[in-house]
Amino acid sequence: MKKTLSLLLVLASLGIPTLVQADPIEGRWKMPSGNDATIAPCGSDFCLTYVNGPLKGKRFGKMSAAGTGTYEGTVTDYTRNGREFSGKGKLSGDTLSVSGCVLGGLICRSQELKRI
Repeated sequence: MKKTLSLLLVLASLGIPTLVQADPIEGRWKMPSGNDATIAPCGSDFCLTYVNGPLKGKRFGKMSAAGTGTYEGTVTDYTRNGREFSGKGKLSGDTLSVSGCVLGGLICRSQELKRI
């Protein structure tokens, strides 16, 4: 184990890519609007970004893993002037349910994204 860790550190220091398993949330997703989004690492979190459509390039969420298949963070609703809400995500197979809530979770709005 110690030799494997040392080898990975040497490869990383030389800029040689190593096999790192991606988080299941990463990838390209179809929004209910018909537009696509990507979820990719950004720092220690995952950023949700529109790929096409009128909001292309805008980030609409930032979440971090909160347990197996669950995520917590913020979501942005551009239909409400870009207002940011506390957000949650739950991954089940190729479906990601994302919700944004106000008033401590009293009022929530959710949508399902499908993996492409």
